[in-house]
Amino acid sequence: MKILDRYILSRFLYNFFSSFFILIVIFIFQGIWLFIDDLAGKGLGIVIIGKFIFYFIPTLVDKVLPLTVLLSSILTFGTFAENYEFAAMKASGISLQRGMRSLIIYVIFLGGVTFFFANNVIPKSEQKMFNLRRNIAKVKPAAAITEGVFSDFEGTGDGMNIKVDKKYGEQDRFLDNVIIHKKNKQSINNVVIKAKSGELISSEDSDIIQLVLKDGNYYEEIQSKKSKEKRKHPFAKSKFETYTINIDISELNNQDLEEDGNITTDKMKNVGRLIKDIDSLGKNNLEKVEAFSKNITNRMGAFPIPIKKDSTKKEEVVNANLNRLLEGQKGQNDSIESVDQLVKSLPKWQRQQVINTAKTTVSGILSTVVSKKEELQKRFKFYNSHILSLHKKYALAFSCIILFFVGAPLGAIIRKGGLGLPMVIAIMLFLSYYFIGVFAGNYAKENNIHPILGAWLATLIMLPLGISLTKRATADRGLIGFGHIIDGIKNLFKKKEKVSEE
Repeated sequence: MKILDRYILSRFLYNFFSSFFILIVIFIFQGIWLFIDDLAGKGLGIVIIGKFIFYFIPTLVDKVLPLTVLLSSILTFGTFAENYEFAAMKASGISLQRGMRSLIIYVIFLGGVTFFFANNVIPKSEQKMFNLRRNIAKVKPAAAITEGVFSDFEGTGDGMNIKVDKKYGEQDRFLDNVIIHKKNKQSINNVVIKAKSGELISSEDSDIIQLVLKDGNYYEEIQSKKSKEKRKHPFAKSKFETYTINIDISELNNQDLEEDGNITTDKMKNVGRLIKDIDSLGKNNLEKVEAFSKNITNRMGAFPIPIKKDSTKKEEVVNANLNRLLEGQKGQNDSIESVDQLVKSLPKWQRQQVINTAKTTVSGILSTVVSKKEELQKRFKFYNSHILSLHKKYALAFSCIILFFVGAPLGAIIRKGGLGLPMVIAIMLFLSYYFIGVFAGNYAKENNIHPILGAWLATLIMLPLGISLTKRATADRGLIGFGHIIDGIKNLFKKKEKVSEE
């Protein structure tokens, strides 16, 4: 039996590593297209680009590894069934589960390695890749400018945002339709510059980058210390043919492209850090909600604050005082029963004033609630993304095991090897698994479903499919077809007829 286990394991490993290599190359090329604008034509060396790709590869494991397990298991067991090797094993008294024993042990081990990889390697790779892109943008300022959106010009010390419609030329040095917002010391945008074109001029020997703008306008809000002058909103405006901005980059000459910055996103955190942040974020969000609720309640004044019981007094004394208070209030019931009655009881000159005050108060409270709602939604989305990332690390490990129990019996059922039909079936199943996971994750971030369910939903859907396929393959039954469904319906009607005759 050891010879058979070694044979099955060797065939599976050959298909596994071959599929993994092919799929990782495909996904690398697909991923490079996402970052081609950040890398191409920026004067970066081959070593830097190679490091970027090296850091990018581990981030693909959550997509490549489940598909690899599914495809390699279908290929292996499909080839066995096509070459009648399974028939020979069954004739020798070896069941499907016994033939899968060595692979089950390997897949469980692979699940543990996958969890270690997702917990330690992928977060570090995400952080390295993020920092490398950020530092490239600092050393190569043109790389920091994205077409069509406002981009922070990092590392310059000038504090400005720049937007361009188009970049072109050598190292994207030429710019079309430039809009610049410059910030003051208080980080307030008080200067706006618009130009039809611009050019970035730099030299390797110089610490200055020149941004030469042509044919544009300059607008600046003048900050005055006197309150009377502030009310006049003073500003300066001018038109220019050529305007040069000198950007000092002396701080960036010794910039380390692999310098690590702060961990900013949930993808860059391991399990321990995620658990700690989830706890602190949950408490912080709860405190924010309670404080906002108390603030709105006090502003409305519609709900009385409950009186706390005095723990220093005996309960009998407290009850006696309450009874006396209630007896004294029996004859002092409020004669006003509705808002309309309250308004009518007021003088005419005061009614409109009260109504306007109420409208202003309500509109103010509503606007506060709407703005606070957006803030709280962002906070809870950030909180949900942490829970989602935590459970995705566990779900990824279990998905490798479950997808093996989907692919192996499916290969034995379809009895087809090679890269034709097995590849099509594997891709269809994986796309179903992947898109369910993506949609569930997005729903979980928006708090439409629980984040734990969002992380596990795709895996839980594949679990009964794997159990069903394993049972059918063990019993030598094919996939469910229309014939089986029709036969089942006929048998159901026959049973009903027998019962009615009796």
